[in-house]
Amino acid sequence: MSIETRESSNPIAGWVATARPTQWIKNLLVFTAPAAAGVLLNPADLLASVTVFVAFCLAASGTYFWNDIVDLASDRAHPVKRHRPIAAGVVPVTIASITGSLLLAAGPLLLALTQLWTALAILVGYEMLTISYSLWLKQIPVLDLVVVASGFVLRAAAGAVAVSVPMSGWFLLFIIFGALFVVTGKRFAEITSIGDDPARVRNTLAAYSPAYLRDVMVINCGGAILTYCIWAFETRASTGTSLRLYELTILPVLVAMFRYLLVLDRGKGAAPEDVFVRDRVMLLSGLIWIILFTTAVYFT
Repeated sequence: MSIETRESSNPIAGWVATARPTQWIKNLLVFTAPAAAGVLLNPADLLASVTVFVAFCLAASGTYFWNDIVDLASDRAHPVKRHRPIAAGVVPVTIASITGSLLLAAGPLLLALTQLWTALAILVGYEMLTISYSLWLKQIPVLDLVVVASGFVLRAAAGAVAVSVPMSGWFLLFIIFGALFVVTGKRFAEITSIGDDPARVRNTLAAYSPAYLRDVMVINCGGAILTYCIWAFETRASTGTSLRLYELTILPVLVAMFRYLLVLDRGKGAAPEDVFVRDRVMLLSGLIWIILFTTAVYFT
């Protein structure tokens, strides 16, 4: 059970759980373009990247508060989400709405104060898209998957514009396919864990069959692997290095994706962020990727 669904009688613990700190791992995408460009050793660029990261964490937590308010009825019908603090009555709706609104304002305010205007525009777009998703876009099959995946792309784009570096088209495609793969896997895990009548939890779940979601996962998994491989080979060629560290990063990416597929096949994975931070194979794959990627960018 993920941290945001653990029932607690402590309002402070419930408030923290609703903010979804484990979900902040997604916001690490803001560092991808600056890291690939090799500018994170520049103090000004590092500070800008960290600022965007913090802003997205604040904004994302704000959207989680409002999402749980909007989904109050459906969460109470969910076998796991009914333990979320707002659904369980641990965090009052009034307090949650005030907190969510303040967090939604805090992220853009931080970027405005630091004059990261383009990143600010992207963050506002992210907030509008996420709120629209909570209100009605999540009810539209297929579009709900695309909208959630778009949030990953916006994070990466905000990180790139914050330090004024270009973003590889192939790496952008990898993020798109990878995000769709994870989001579809999450839906697949939700359907298999809920059992009969998934519409009582979310209308769009009734529109999907496990077979359909498996097909979509396979397509996006293949797309992610292909685009990452092309990015790795092209990047190594463009740098002119004789070392094949970029190509070696393909291996941990493959292991991580195949591991997630195995987790889904075992009937788990409804909370991907928990899998990514707790599964030892996933953690090891991530560590190896970071070492290889960092060495390739900064030491070759």
